[in-house]
This record gives sequence, C-alpha cells and structure tokens, in this order.
Amino acid sequence: MTEILSPVGAPGGTMSPDSVVTHPAWAALKDAVETIRPWQAKDGSIDLTAEGAPGAEAVRRQVDRAITAIGDLAPLLPHNADYHRALAADLRRWADEGFGVPDFLDSLLAFQPARRRADGLQHLVVFPMYTQNGNPDRNFEAVVLRMVWPDWLAELERTRYDNPLFCGITFEDFTAGYDTNSAVLFPETIAVRQAPERFSWGGIFCDREAARFRRVSSAAVEILGLEVPADIHAMLGDQERCQQAFVLWDMIHDRTHSHGDLPFDPFMIKQRQPFWMYGLEELRCDLTAFKEAVKLEAEGYPQARDMQFAVIFDRMFRFPVTGERVRNYDGLGGQLLFAYLHQHDVVRWTDNTLHIDWERAPKVTNQLCGEIEKLYRDGIDRPKLVHWFAAYDLVSAYLAPHPGSVWAKGPDALDLDQPPRKLVDDVLPDEFPLSMFYEALAKKLRRVIASTKGITAHSDTPAAA
Repeated sequence: MTEILSPVGAPGGTMSPDSVVTHPAWAALKDAVETIRPWQAKDGSIDLTAEGAPGAEAVRRQVDRAITAIGDLAPLLPHNADYHRALAADLRRWADEGFGVPDFLDSLLAFQPARRRADGLQHLVVFPMYTQNGNPDRNFEAVVLRMVWPDWLAELERTRYDNPLFCGITFEDFTAGYDTNSAVLFPETIAVRQAPERFSWGGIFCDREAARFRRVSSAAVEILGLEVPADIHAMLGDQERCQQAFVLWDMIHDRTHSHGDLPFDPFMIKQRQPFWMYGLEELRCDLTAFKEAVKLEAEGYPQARDMQFAVIFDRMFRFPVTGERVRNYDGLGGQLLFAYLHQHDVVRWTDNTLHIDWERAPKVTNQLCGEIEKLYRDGIDRPKLVHWFAAYDLVSAYLAPHPGSVWAKGPDALDLDQPPRKLVDDVLPDEFPLSMFYEALAKKLRRVIASTKGITAHSDTPAAA
C-alpha cells in the first residue's frame, strides 16, 4: 500500500482534531478578506481615486489584519509554512506597490498540496483568484479545506491511474467566491505576473459534487418515478459514500484528458473549437471513468459501483438542465448520453415514468464510449475541419440540431475559404436544443438546482423538488 504520511502533531497517523475554522483568527481573516473584496476591480486591483473608494490606510489595515491572522493560524498547519511565509510577503508587496493588479506567483509556487496527499490534512488557502462557475473576477478568496486521500484511492493512483497532481478536497469554510457553484480550486485561476511553466496541482471539491448530486438526483428520481436498486437509495442518503464515489470519478476523469488518442487541452485555453468538441471531450473522460469503474466493481471495489450510478445520474439528470443554454458543452454531453441510452432501449419514458434497464446500462454506456474513442482515433488522420464535421455527425445522429443551423446543412452551406476558427462563429449558441423530455424536466428541477448554490457536505441534503 502507498504510505500515507501523518501530519505533524498527529500521533498514530490520526489527523489532529484542531480545526482552523474554530480558531478566532479564521473569523478575523474572513472578515478582512470580505472587507477587501468589494473594493477590488475585475482584475483584482483597487482604484484608490475612484468615487467612494477607501483610503490607502483603510485598505492597508485590512491587509495587515489578514497577515496577522495568517500568522496566528500558521502553527496549526506546519506543512504550509513556506506557503504562508510567501503569502504574507505577496500581501505586503501588493500593499506597498499601491494595490495594483495582484501578483501572487511566489506564493502560488510555494503552495504544493499534491506533494503530501494525507487523508484529512487541512490547508488554509488565500489568493486573488476567480472561482470557476462562481465569481469571474480575481477577488481575494480565503478557503479552508481538507484533503481526501484514503488508502484505497492512494493505492489505485500509485498502481493504475497515475495522477500525481490531483487533489481530492472538501470544504471546511470559505469566503463569498465559493458561496457559488464552483467546485474546483485550480492554480490557473490565480492572479500572477506570468504563468508557471507547468502547474503542479489541481483540486476538486468532492463534498460539493456529492451533496449537489444527492439533492438533484433524489429530486429527479422522485419526479420521474424511477425505480432504483435498494443500495442506490441508500447511497443517495449517504454523503460519505457519495464523496468516495466522486473522488474516484474525479481522479480518473482528470487524468483522461491527457491520455488516449488525440490529446486535448483539458482547460480549453488555447483551442477555439465548436462547443460540441468540448462536450465530447468531457463526456469521453466521464465515460472512460465509467468503463474503469465497471472493471473495478468486478474486482470488489464498492466505490466503483457507486461511481457508475453517479456518472449516469449526474450526466442525465443535472448536466443537461443546469446553466445557460449558450454553448453549454456539459449539458450537451448529458443530452447525448440520455439520447444514446434511450435509442438503444436502455432508458424508456412511458406513462410519465422513467425506466432504466440496469443490467444493460453498463454495456451500452461503454458502447457510446467506444464510439467517441473511435472518433478520436480516426481524427488523428483528418484535417481539423473534417474532424469537426465527423464529430457533428456523431452528435447529430442522436440529437436533433436547431432547424436554423448552418452546420446542420453540411459543408456546402459554409464559407470554407475561411480558417476553421472563423467558422466557429457560424455555430448557434444553442446548436442542439433541449428535447421535450428535458424541457419538462428542466421546469421541475429548476428550483432544486438553484438551491445547490454554495452547497457543502453540511447542507441539508437531499431535498424534494
């Protein structure tokens, strides 16, 4: 088994019961950060000359409060000593230089949570950053988290699913940027003078994912009259079980972006493509994780069976009806999975009741994964535009395009003298609209999905529709 390091001051490998969030300095730090945040512009700077702006001394007082609080909390987190020293220095420099665009590269480089993935280990994180699916501005955020790294997961990562940068994490407490739909902590979102040559960690909050899944899936099961196996009913009532399923899903999904045929930029920063390409990539990673879960279940991993239900339910019930319909690539992937299972008679919607053939579901889900993998493999030998059309053909075989779509009319309808990136402008914001099934489901789940904003393991879940 992989050795799990014990944190300082935790005898016998047991995590210290001392929690950062119960220390008075945490409340002081949160208050200082929340005071600074409204003063910041989109890029994280503070314009001291703007109407209603605070004075420089007022801002500096809050920065000093934050630095003092971090110093008071640091002894609880000796494994973060280098980071906290660099953090204090970055905060002082930001103040000394007049509160311009923040540069926290030094503290980012000093924060290395993936080097010591001990189950239950706490971290105190403060950065100027945007929160994906949360706050788009680079405001300061403070978050206390715990690592999720049980022995069985560490062994799988070491022996089969190498992902040395992945951190499964849970919330202890957070500032306003995380009282949102954000479930990730990524270094790419942090304000720095230049991006590091490579990033060395990435965190996903499996507790928020699990709590959100439980609430939405429980409501969907009730609304749709779906009969589910007894052990899955029990799973939906068990936050810890769901967290274990999600941390396994996340670890395999995350590594899949850089594995297999036709590697893809997982953060989609440098590639301008039609949004169905992003949808297929995210679905490929989820279905690859599903395929591995089928194997792991056969080997006796109970988390793997739970993970299969998590993938199917989250993809079919939550993803298609969450968020705006503008280039909603995750929603598209969920629509495609449902349509594929429906058209292969695994899913039936009759008499206002959803039926799922649980015995055939794994085989047919893996079959869709195989079709996407073949698309990628064949894409190696295709020009980019030809590959995009092949992907469109795969999606449109199961989902009806918008009647006004130019892309649906085929290559002859497009100006192929333009470079491929310009043809992306001809993609409709909602190229594949919701089916009548999902239009009805969206109305019934809307309030439930809205209620998951800021949800954590400590929220009251599940909730009825």
